Amino acid sequence: MQQQKRQPELVEGNLPVFVFPTELIFYADDQSTHKQVLTLYNPYEFALKFKVLCTTPNKYTVADAAGAVKPQCCIDIVIRHRDVRASHFGVIDKFRLQVSEQSQRKALGRKEIIATLLPSAKEQQQKEEEEKRIKEHLTESVFFEQTLCQPENRTASSGPSLLTVFLGIVCVAALMLPTLGDMETLVPLYLHLSVNQKLVAAYVLGLITMVILKT
Repeated sequence: MQQQKRQPELVEGNLPVFVFPTELIFYADDQSTHKQVLTLYNPYEFALKFKVLCTTPNKYTVADAAGAVKPQCCIDIVIRHRDVRASHFGVIDKFRLQVSEQSQRKALGRKEIIATLLPSAKEQQQKEEEEKRIKEHLTESVFFEQTLCQPENRTASSGPSLLTVFLGIVCVAALMLPTLGDMETLVPLYLHLSVNQKLVAAYVLGLITMVILKT
């Protein structure tokens, strides 16, 4: 009876897939980053089958590349980079996470995750800081040119607001808290969050990330 009620909603390719994170970054000089974890959430009332596909499967090892997720539960998928070399630096690979209902073969939903190998976390941080300084310098230059050429007052973009940053920190903290049912943890029970609450936090964090990137 339940299957008949929800069957019309299960349109092929239209089912939202909730996975976090949506981008994997590996650093050649940091072996701890050669192992990444994708968390697949299932907020639905029915079990999901999943399958992980990759554009370059020879470069990665995926533990449990296929399996199932119980209703309103989540599962961790471990991905290891096994071919770390300079010729792969900066190359963008893609993983595709396909989900389907256990009783069906057609893919109800899919999500793509980007994977990139970078030479050094420290070099990447220095590069981002340098790009930030250049961007700030260009912004100031444009601002002064505009004030010299135009009488009206204009203000340069000041970046994300404190409220946006605070909400982002709250969402990250929520995702790091234990899930209801986790027993081996020192965190008080009232700080354990449900899967649905973590899904909301992941969704809001994604929106905040888009806002910050546009500023």
